[in-house]
Amino acid sequence: MDRVDLGRVDYAATLAAMQDFTRRRSAPDAGATPDALWMCEHAAVFTQGLAGKSEHLLHVESIPVVQTDRGGQVTFHGPGQVVAYPLMDLKRAGYFVKEYVYRLEEALIRTLLHFGVTGHRVAGAPGIYVDLDKPFGHARLRQAPRHGAVGKAMPDFNGLGKIAALGIKVSRNCTYHGAALNVAMDLAPFSCINPCGYAALQTVDLSTIGVDVSPCDVADMLANKLTTHLAP
Repeated sequence: MDRVDLGRVDYAATLAAMQDFTRRRSAPDAGATPDALWMCEHAAVFTQGLAGKSEHLLHVESIPVVQTDRGGQVTFHGPGQVVAYPLMDLKRAGYFVKEYVYRLEEALIRTLLHFGVTGHRVAGAPGIYVDLDKPFGHARLRQAPRHGAVGKAMPDFNGLGKIAALGIKVSRNCTYHGAALNVAMDLAPFSCINPCGYAALQTVDLSTIGVDVSPCDVADMLANKLTTHLAP
């Protein structure tokens, strides 16, 4: 997997570049295009997934909203957040989408663990979360199930903060979009949306929970873990 460091780049232009990369590698005469890992940071932007609903955009007038073709609802990208876009051929890698998502999450968990933080999965809510009372503890979450207003089972976010988000797209077995890990950013824009479609879901970064580390160092570690855990 070839790592490409893009620096701070425009979100819409990067999305177009990922789509173009994926189209070209799927062409009959493209051959075995090497997989790539694009690491970057974005200027402040809200991105809306295919399932996105306008009611989850609460007051976003000062920050642009970009409609995307990834799964999921709305999220925020901004400076101080490490974004990773694995551009992979899953058929060649030899595993399916569900395992790909698990491996993405595992790479995020292992990255956080390197910096002393315990990341958790939450059933039904892709992404990685931390226990706000004990972000450096290693106990498993003990979540009490709860239900939404219409009786639908809902994830239990009580005492949790979301520190990493996932949003992917797979086209002809090839992935794009990816994961975002909050390092040291302005978290205020998350209050302008229902993050990932969940009202009052708290969002945190490494700085908030007391980890003083640079986005560059986190990007290096995340790239290392992704390369390891996404390998065939």
